[in-house]
Amino acid sequence: MSASIYDTARLVSLTPSLPGHTARLRFLLAQQRGDGGWGEADGYELVPTLSATEAILATLRRPPAARIEAGQLRGSAQRGLTALRRWSGSHAAVPDTIAVEVVVPALIAAINGHLDAADPVVSDARLAVPSGMDPEAASRLAARVRDDPGRSGPQTWWASLEVLGADAARIATVRPHDEGMIACSPAATAAWLGDDPDRGTPGATAAARYLDRLQAAGGGPVCGVWPITYFEQSWVLSTLAPVMSGRSAPVSVLDSLDGALGPGGAPAAPSLPPDCDDGSVVLTALHRHGRARPADALLTYHTGAYFRCFPGERTPSVSTTAHALEALHEAMAAQPAGYPRLDPIAKATAVWLMDAQHADGCWWDKWHASPYYATICCVDALTPYAAAAAGSAAGSAASRAVRRAVAWTMATQHPDGSWGRWGGTVEETAYGVRILTSAGDSAGLDVAAAVTAGAAYLRRQPGGGPHRGLWHAKDLYAPLRVVRAARLAALAAAERFTVNADAAPAVPAGAAAAPRLPAPRAALTRPAPADAG
Repeated sequence: MSASIYDTARLVSLTPSLPGHTARLRFLLAQQRGDGGWGEADGYELVPTLSATEAILATLRRPPAARIEAGQLRGSAQRGLTALRRWSGSHAAVPDTIAVEVVVPALIAAINGHLDAADPVVSDARLAVPSGMDPEAASRLAARVRDDPGRSGPQTWWASLEVLGADAARIATVRPHDEGMIACSPAATAAWLGDDPDRGTPGATAAARYLDRLQAAGGGPVCGVWPITYFEQSWVLSTLAPVMSGRSAPVSVLDSLDGALGPGGAPAAPSLPPDCDDGSVVLTALHRHGRARPADALLTYHTGAYFRCFPGERTPSVSTTAHALEALHEAMAAQPAGYPRLDPIAKATAVWLMDAQHADGCWWDKWHASPYYATICCVDALTPYAAAAAGSAAGSAASRAVRRAVAWTMATQHPDGSWGRWGGTVEETAYGVRILTSAGDSAGLDVAAAVTAGAAYLRRQPGGGPHRGLWHAKDLYAPLRVVRAARLAALAAAERFTVNADAAPAVPAGAAAAPRLPAPRAALTRPAPADAG
């Protein structure tokens, strides 16, 4: 996992006595951009900049402990506030990262608390929440938590426990996992643990050990979510299955995924509630490796049009719905008796996915910053649907959607053969290659030159990196094994595609030449939603 600015800063603010504190501060200072912000562009800078700025302000208000000059910290905080001033009351769209609706108001309130102090370490005007956000959202969550009767098992709000501030420390309704984590979140775990050295509360010793292991592994900084047990296992196995040429997956990993399944699907890891996204990919991975399981657990998430990721979800997810459709295809193929019951659900889901496609041919999603991820998910789901429904109006519509996705992918390739929203990356290039190799022929487009260039780019990256954070947690992260699996699958698919292309009949004289790679282009920008709420 890549390091998280957001979670590293939360540890700086909430648990300054934890080993690695100075290294975490140095990491934050090193990651600050020239304009004073932290993180990626297009709105992704807001949450990490709030988190880092608040952490540095909190550090300045404590007795000196870190071996960093106060002037350096003060200057960093001032630049962070200058960057945040551009967001104060802004109408700009904020990306739908995890718990953003409570994280942003909570951090702004904490920063304003530092600025309102009788002896502020930095003098500046108070911040306002971006337009359309509820400034009281975190306060309402705190009230809900206080009234929570202590329901059994992890709750989704546990993952954003840090927004409660001091009220989160050793809160009785939250129980750490045996391994010490709360909702696999270093920030939530730090908030529950607090900076009290007393380990008498049940779970406190395990929580401190969990955080210490994470910070030691990262040399001070921590990742944004850990562990990712079933997410990592299922994504790797489902991605590699088509190119494993009959090789068997490790039995221990398949047993692990089998054990993760329950009435509500599967969680991303122990200590998290089950969800439809992970449940779908776990089912697909098991199906593709010879362990067919019923898809009934997913049906409780179906709305009649798309699949929710969690009960009570605010906004729908394209990738979750696509993964659920893939799992339904696998279930119907493995157990034809379930076809009459599952096929109408699959048809309604395919229609919703096609309606969600953007005019240029791509898809965007709330779990990932790149349209290439959402697009490969939808292409993987709609390609078999188009084949199964061939000859029907629905099948023709799915084929047209896939063709538009392939055309968009070819049109957005960078001159060096890569793909990427903010410049070429290994992960996005792997998705681009897979879109073309899985659907290019069926779309009737000559994709050979683009596939060859994309595969060459992937081979040029030593060790399969570097990796850019593109996945949504509270800020962006990179699940490294998942990305490596995508790269391996793309390279194998490109090799197979090239062999098949070489065996194909020669192009007749006078036929259209393969398209040349496009000229350099600007970074992709996600269209603003009609309703930002």
